Amino acid sequence: MKVLLLGHRGFAGRSVAVELARGGIETAVASRATGCDLLAPDALAGAMEAARPDVVVNCAAKVGSLKYVSDHAADVAHVNLQMLLNLYRVLGEKFPRTVLIQPIANCFYPGSSSLLREEEWDQGPVHPSVLAYGSSRRTAIVLGECYRRQFGVRSVFLIAPNMYGPGDSTDFEKAHALNALVSKFVKARHLGTDVEIWGTGTPVREWLYVADFARVVREVVAQGIPADLAEPVNVAREEGITIRQLVDLIAGTLAFKGQIRYNTAYPDGAPAKIMSQRRFRRHFPNFAFTPFREGIAETIRYYEGLYPY
Repeated sequence: MKVLLLGHRGFAGRSVAVELARGGIETAVASRATGCDLLAPDALAGAMEAARPDVVVNCAAKVGSLKYVSDHAADVAHVNLQMLLNLYRVLGEKFPRTVLIQPIANCFYPGSSSLLREEEWDQGPVHPSVLAYGSSRRTAIVLGECYRRQFGVRSVFLIAPNMYGPGDSTDFEKAHALNALVSKFVKARHLGTDVEIWGTGTPVREWLYVADFARVVREVVAQGIPADLAEPVNVAREEGITIRQLVDLIAGTLAFKGQIRYNTAYPDGAPAKIMSQRRFRRHFPNFAFTPFREGIAETIRYYEGLYPY
């Protein structure tokens, strides 16, 4: 089984590359750094021709914080949609037997949902704050079905909650939410400043350690892409934590001594966002997630090692 990993230098892609190597899975990589721009179909086709993969894992995406995807909504929508269109076109026309593993962020679920079930992903609009990115993830599902019908392309959609862990950016606008929060606390501890949290801290959110996501990808590949993975699957433990509990955990682990202020002038968003694990446990009954405290500690060590930034 040979894999072509797209977006190997990004947050999730780096962890996936490590896990595939750990599993002894032959892996080629392609990105703009290797001369393969997913916005250029010919370049993508050339990379596919050179690798001749059985599986493509697509971790390439243009994404960032809520502020970033809002401020750059048109760019985020255009680039992500174009990359998906190009990838499926190349697969359909030239490599229809190659299986695509496509991560999907859980922001593609209806903005009004609290328990996120795979069969209900299209039962309402995405939240306005993630319109650009969430809508592009929905398009991936649509393209997958269309290319299956016409060309026989198989797609495996792994839906992830908010990911966190080592390997992310120090730029608050580019980093994933929990990582940006850890980065903010590390910086404040070193500078002796306080930390402001937007909202009341009461919303409940689910988080996924990035290495756990990578392990799931490795298992899927190692199993030879089981045929029963034709339906989207949440990579979820169906457990959440309030923002306030998360803040207290980060502050306690860091022995943070500054003040923490909650700015309630900012909205909280949905009260809860938890992902159903029913399908996941059917496919991965024995999967053990990284304990949350351990994941937070590793993330803190990562940002401590990068400071100053």
